[in-house]
Amino acid sequence: MSKDDQLEEIDLKLPELYINRELSLLEFNRRVFEQAKDDRNPLLERLRFLCIASTNLDEFFEIRVAGLAQQVKYGSVQTGEDNLSPVEVLKKISDIAHEFVIEQYDILNDVLIPELAKEKIRILRRQQWSPKLARWVKRYFNRELLPVLSPIGLDPAHPFPRVLNKNLYFIVELEGKDAFGRDSGFAIVQAPRSLPRVIEIPPEYSKGTHDFILLSSILHSNVGELFPGMQVKGCYQFRVTRNSDLFVDDEEVDDLLRALEGELPSRRFNDAIRLEVADNCPDEIGAFLLDQFKLSDDALYKVNGPVNLNRLMQIIDLVDRPDLIYTGFTPDMPPRLTKSKSIYDILHNGDILLHHPFQSFAPVIDFLKQAANDPNVLSIKQTLYRTGEESAIVQALMDAAKAGKEVTVVIELRARFDEEANIELASDLQEAGAHVVYGVVGYKTHSKMIMVVRREGRSLRRYVHLGTGNYHARTARLYTDIGLLTADQAVGEDVNKLFHQMTGLGRATKLKKLLQSPFTLHKTVLNNIKNEIEKSRAGKESRIIAKMNALVEPEIIRALYEASQAGVKIDLIIRGVCCLRPGIKGVSENIQVRSIIGRFLEHTRIYYFHNDGDILLYCSSADWMPRNLFHRVEVCFPIEEKRPRDQIIKYGLMNYLSDNTQAWLLQADGTYKQTRPGNSKPKSAQQLLLQQYCGK
Repeated sequence: MSKDDQLEEIDLKLPELYINRELSLLEFNRRVFEQAKDDRNPLLERLRFLCIASTNLDEFFEIRVAGLAQQVKYGSVQTGEDNLSPVEVLKKISDIAHEFVIEQYDILNDVLIPELAKEKIRILRRQQWSPKLARWVKRYFNRELLPVLSPIGLDPAHPFPRVLNKNLYFIVELEGKDAFGRDSGFAIVQAPRSLPRVIEIPPEYSKGTHDFILLSSILHSNVGELFPGMQVKGCYQFRVTRNSDLFVDDEEVDDLLRALEGELPSRRFNDAIRLEVADNCPDEIGAFLLDQFKLSDDALYKVNGPVNLNRLMQIIDLVDRPDLIYTGFTPDMPPRLTKSKSIYDILHNGDILLHHPFQSFAPVIDFLKQAANDPNVLSIKQTLYRTGEESAIVQALMDAAKAGKEVTVVIELRARFDEEANIELASDLQEAGAHVVYGVVGYKTHSKMIMVVRREGRSLRRYVHLGTGNYHARTARLYTDIGLLTADQAVGEDVNKLFHQMTGLGRATKLKKLLQSPFTLHKTVLNNIKNEIEKSRAGKESRIIAKMNALVEPEIIRALYEASQAGVKIDLIIRGVCCLRPGIKGVSENIQVRSIIGRFLEHTRIYYFHNDGDILLYCSSADWMPRNLFHRVEVCFPIEEKRPRDQIIKYGLMNYLSDNTQAWLLQADGTYKQTRPGNSKPKSAQQLLLQQYCGK
């Protein structure tokens, strides 16, 4: 029997060859949390990482755990490639998440708060208040809180209130009768959403440089003022996390915008998924709250601190300590863009590659601003997924529309947690005179494209921007992404066809250079993997490198397993979820998976296929996930010019493969181990890019 015949005996669909997606996502959040423990990071940045990990966990429960809970509720026993049922996954999540939450608060209380105090940044608990400070707190409560609080006593006329998703509440245990003779024993107090959760103490009332009090402490210490003549026996903060996914039946919806507008308010009151309470809350009160929200015991999380750690992020903004945060930097401007005022003239001489955040996002904004002001520009078309507030991108589109140019914007209304902002954005653009469409029903429009049509002499020429990230100036400073500005004629024709697909009707037409989901991207990726297998079996050099946010799609995973079996060297740089197991004998010995966690959120999607030396290099808006490959409109674009191609290979791929300080290697059991330099020279991919582009 040949070696190949032996390999074929391994069933690549075996459940043990796949890591559960949800458990992999929890592992990613643990890697984020580990940054809060790493004393190589500046202190306030460690606090930021703790807050980010808390926010990530919130969203994990709102979307992923909520989805599993719904499956259980409706009796689904459907399993993924790992063959774990929803009930089994929920049990594993509960065990991991409870342990994780305890560790989060241990790091906050035992490490970060003491270290912040050494830097004269203090979060004062009630036992630390001086009499003078206590009097100030009392005045603050009477002035700021008391006028806006609405305590609700629980009795037959006042049933348990509807509790907003992720808002801070208190359950107050009372003794005695009120003015009407009522003595239900409990009341609910909602913390005002209009007030900050972290309050800086005026210097004259505090001995510290930066002293803070949590709103929860102020309310807790004065809650008796809300119930005159009664005795407060206990006051315990709690917070409920609800299912935040929106359901819109694509087959029944006539107007997607109106359907979403009707669905958004319900997000605040969907099914409860998790209950967080103060760790001193008595068991009987915890059980009472669980009963109100129809939750089981394993949905209860007792916390030693504020129930929403993310609120501590305010401290970073309130403290002016540059020595405790990452050093600032000025993004690089590609030299070619400094030699001419017109981006369009520059693009006549070749493509421009932008590597954010190390290189500036300003050229993308200028690309649109120049189009808005150029009398030779006839039309602008763009996709928008996330943009941010007061977006210069949006303003340029509105200016162009007001100037009489044909402006078409494809807005994805269902960008999770940005739905409301995108509905408002659509309205603003329409009022400015732009044509606004909401993509394709049943498929999220996740592609990142701009096309400018400009009259040059007797002909029209298309200029295009394609990217791996959103048109969001803030995230362009925080996420690593690739953007390409090009005047390539074939690319322009392809982008034009894609916009016609999204705004009009008709069958998908053949594209010259671009790959598109849901039509050609998945198939082409599989073909390119197969090509590397054939090259390896023919004794030729073969290699696959892929960098993305997530790898989930089972057919691609099996193809990568086959490539590994055939001897193809495979390096995967997967920031978050990875369902592939590397290092399994006879299956994936030739696959290494690493995750880079650092100052910037890794967001680039790059695919590299050696192709016997004739390298195929792509950038894309798509991860290798079923949703990206089959249920979204995505774009993948080749990098063909030598200079940008070499730049991406060197700095976007090889640089990350040599990282030995911020890289985590995936083990066959689904856990990750952080790399250490040991006796080698420390190498950080992100730091090298800052040095290369920004001189930092």
